[in-house]
Amino acid sequence: MLIINAKIYTMSDKGVIENGYVRTENGKIAEVGSMSELKAAHENAFDAKGKNLYPGFIDCHSHVGMFNDSLGFEGSDGNEISDPTTPHLRAIDAANPNDRCFYEAATAGVSTVLTGVGSANPIGGEFMAVKTYGSPRIDKRIVKSPVSIKFAFGENPKRCYNDREEAPTTRLATAGIIREQLNKTKRYIADYEKYEASKGTEDEASKPDYDAKCEALIPLLQKKLKAHIHCHRGDDIFTAVRIADEFDFGYILVHCTEGGLYADELREAGCTHAVVGPVISDRSKPELSNQSIENAARLHNAGIEIAICTDHPVIPIQYLPLSAGVCIKGGLDKEEALRAITVNPAKIAEIDDRVGSIEAGKDADLSVFDGEFYDVLSKPVLVLIDGKEVR
Repeated sequence: MLIINAKIYTMSDKGVIENGYVRTENGKIAEVGSMSELKAAHENAFDAKGKNLYPGFIDCHSHVGMFNDSLGFEGSDGNEISDPTTPHLRAIDAANPNDRCFYEAATAGVSTVLTGVGSANPIGGEFMAVKTYGSPRIDKRIVKSPVSIKFAFGENPKRCYNDREEAPTTRLATAGIIREQLNKTKRYIADYEKYEASKGTEDEASKPDYDAKCEALIPLLQKKLKAHIHCHRGDDIFTAVRIADEFDFGYILVHCTEGGLYADELREAGCTHAVVGPVISDRSKPELSNQSIENAARLHNAGIEIAICTDHPVIPIQYLPLSAGVCIKGGLDKEEALRAITVNPAKIAEIDDRVGSIEAGKDADLSVFDGEFYDVLSKPVLVLIDGKEVR
């Protein structure tokens, strides 16, 4: 497909092309440039007539497909509340590609989502990055799996396990359970290294018994995966940072609701990234009492790179661009708000080689809007995902 006469927000070093074109081939972006550089058009080109062309939007934290629309227990597959440590659970085994919210996301210009387990367990399981449109088989829509391991602090684990009269029922126990599992994994790694080093010698060590939980956490402790950590209140945020430092693994703070109140302290502690949201919601529990639409701007101004999320189904995923608009109202620069739903989440998920900007060689995920991306009255008139027309 050839799109012409568009104002292109490339989210790359090319910046904004005031009047440009994009050519796609075989699901990829083949060319990007100004109209003066276009060698030849064809009669079937889509004429944007000056409208805004954006990269496909990316929701950096959601549960789409994990908690299916219009269903109760039958469609609830995001929280395995039978064991507080379940790092071996994989989002790909639960996400339903036929959940209609994937299509609602796609038609709103949201082309890629990070989706996975909820926040009931201190260690919940794997997140994945997946396209919102394509094959009915989820495996064919994967961008990256796994992306991260989900951790959770604060009220959610306490509430879920208090109802079961099991640990953790306090923040103390949540942190303690996480440390216990991480220490088990460190010992598991050490035992395996000892076994491998001693194989074939007189002092050959015993091979450790297979442990699915430890196996799932090895990439985290080897810095091949990061932790995406659910945290709202300030003390929970800094407990997350403390444990990440203690075990020397990479992390992304998710929600980070009170992060803006302590942004300078967070930056000083070495925090570089945060996923903010949901921003269009009420203060439904005590740890949200300081929720503010200014949070994103405060974190960004302190030098922390941010992404914006819906936490779908908390906020329907099609309102991701509107969520960015609310952050603009709270003081976030318009360009940064757009970065927070395109290139920033792509970098956080380490999928920016494929998505997040309009550059030759990347996936042809594009949307043409009849207004600004954040305007509640604006809507896409063309959406492409992997070069296929969604609407």
